[in-house]
Amino acid sequence: MKIGIVTVTYNSVAVIDGFLHSVLGQTHADFVLYVVDNASSDGSVERVGRYTDARIRVIANQKNCGIAEGNNQGIRSAISAGCDSVLLVNNDTEFSSTLLETLVRGLEEYGCDMIAPKIVFYDKQQTIWSAGGGFNPWRGYSGFHYGVGQEDDGQFDTPRLVDHAPACCLLVRKEVFARIGLIDEHFFVYVEDTDFSYRAKRAGLKLLYYPFAVLLHKASTLTGGTTSDFTVRYCTRNQVYFMLKHFGLWRALYYLLLFEIYQAFKLLAHKVSFSGFWLRQKAFAEGFRVWRQSVTQ
Repeated sequence: MKIGIVTVTYNSVAVIDGFLHSVLGQTHADFVLYVVDNASSDGSVERVGRYTDARIRVIANQKNCGIAEGNNQGIRSAISAGCDSVLLVNNDTEFSSTLLETLVRGLEEYGCDMIAPKIVFYDKQQTIWSAGGGFNPWRGYSGFHYGVGQEDDGQFDTPRLVDHAPACCLLVRKEVFARIGLIDEHFFVYVEDTDFSYRAKRAGLKLLYYPFAVLLHKASTLTGGTTSDFTVRYCTRNQVYFMLKHFGLWRALYYLLLFEIYQAFKLLAHKVSFSGFWLRQKAFAEGFRVWRQSVTQ
């Protein structure tokens, strides 16, 4: 199986060496690595250029196109080059030399369409970041991870079908893209993998969580953490867009109203500052604008 490995870099010089060493040491050697750079200013492209392996392809964008569009550039290149599957993977990760071999074995053994590994924190390797995931209908079908923050005592060591998995590391057969399309570029960053998993689920595709493959994730290293203004803005606007996209205005109003009530409660309870509340309100409105833009294109 020829694999197109796709990773999107943006000022990734602090993590890229560990990632490249992990990729280039794989026992499954039939792959092409597409490094899609979103106009990094820290020398990420130059650092990648130090590696002379002929399997590395660099796509250097002149502007920050976002994770979604960057992944699509890599996916298209991989499929055009005759790859049988595409591995979407963050470059703030490291993994053993058998990751690809193990994922391919699980993909073929279970006859599934997509497969995701167990993901643990890089700096706390006995703590789970993701053991597959699902959708929470009480929160607008937002995606969630099984086991996040739990000590890894083997409770998630059984392969099973799941509804959702983060694109932090996701191996996808090329036929999946032909069936449900590529990543929705309106998301830019965050929630785009939730949207992709949700579309796959609705299409009846099989997504397998396979714990025998393990990934070490330097979580939020490149985006400033889960509470940064950047993360809060895009997670908020994209969840609004996701709900409007999949449920339409009238069905989504229920979830959106609950969201606003919850934000008001956090403000009144002093769990968020006024500036944080205002940031979420602007992102809320931005989600509506993104949705309106998407339906008019």
